[in-house]
Amino acid sequence: MSQYDAVAALHQCVNQLEAELNQLQQQLQSLHLLAGRVFSLPPVVKGKEHDPIRTIDVRQHLGSEALQLGMEHYCRLFMQHQSEQISTKAAVRLPGALCFAADMVQSARLHQQVACVNQLKVRLEQIITVESGVESEERFDFVHTHLRGLITLNAYRAITLLDAPNTVRFGWANKHIVKNLSRKEVLEKLERGLKAGRAVAPWSREQWAEKVLEEIEAIRSLPANARLKIKRPVKVQPIARTWNIQQQKQTQLACPSPLLVLCADKNQVPALGELLNYDAEQVKHRYKPQAEKLFAIIPRLHLYSDRLV
Repeated sequence: MSQYDAVAALHQCVNQLEAELNQLQQQLQSLHLLAGRVFSLPPVVKGKEHDPIRTIDVRQHLGSEALQLGMEHYCRLFMQHQSEQISTKAAVRLPGALCFAADMVQSARLHQQVACVNQLKVRLEQIITVESGVESEERFDFVHTHLRGLITLNAYRAITLLDAPNTVRFGWANKHIVKNLSRKEVLEKLERGLKAGRAVAPWSREQWAEKVLEEIEAIRSLPANARLKIKRPVKVQPIARTWNIQQQKQTQLACPSPLLVLCADKNQVPALGELLNYDAEQVKHRYKPQAEKLFAIIPRLHLYSDRLV
């Protein structure tokens, strides 16, 4: 696909996604809300995206207020939909659950609509990350040139639809993204960044190019058998744990958006738990294995090795 065709596909996909999200909103508003509980989190202010998170104060919303906030959250695709002071580089999260009464026909229609929305989200990510042919270092400029203000984190995020679990509890999760890389893969990534010719504040283009060249030389100086690993911390995020009595099964789900829960029997509404404030000082690890000794090679990429340069 040419970049021209990718731009046309991008606009078509986003327009269709907005239309299908509006259709989803209408379907949900036509159903009877049995229970709603969502938790708003403090927004991330521009320039504060990389600040460590020690505490998160949670505000609970119930019933019709929870429904309204949930509808707005699903449809928030552009920065124009939120305050200019809020960062578009950090995910806007609204954990919680919205439970609706739905008969077999209504449930089938909603499952179909959510599947359609999620397919468009996958399609959008495919267009941006693969079909456009744009390198990762240039994607931000590509997206915002053709769809000014699109918040890709929100646009990619799937909506989760469940058929009446017995309970839904909420909590917090900390984790790392770990990825093993070969020396060739790291060098290719750095060389792509060098060719992009971008500057990263506070450095000029020439100064930044010098820094990247130093990083390339550092990788080349490592022994051939050195192991390279990206170990990037993911900031604490809300999760949901659902319990199904019949299956005797607990499922843990990421919960950046309210879960949609359909209940065939309005007298069997799932018990919805509460999301407590997050306090890093109170986190207790049940089991924390001994960490492998690694050396930081390129801190900005969270790249480590078992060998020193």
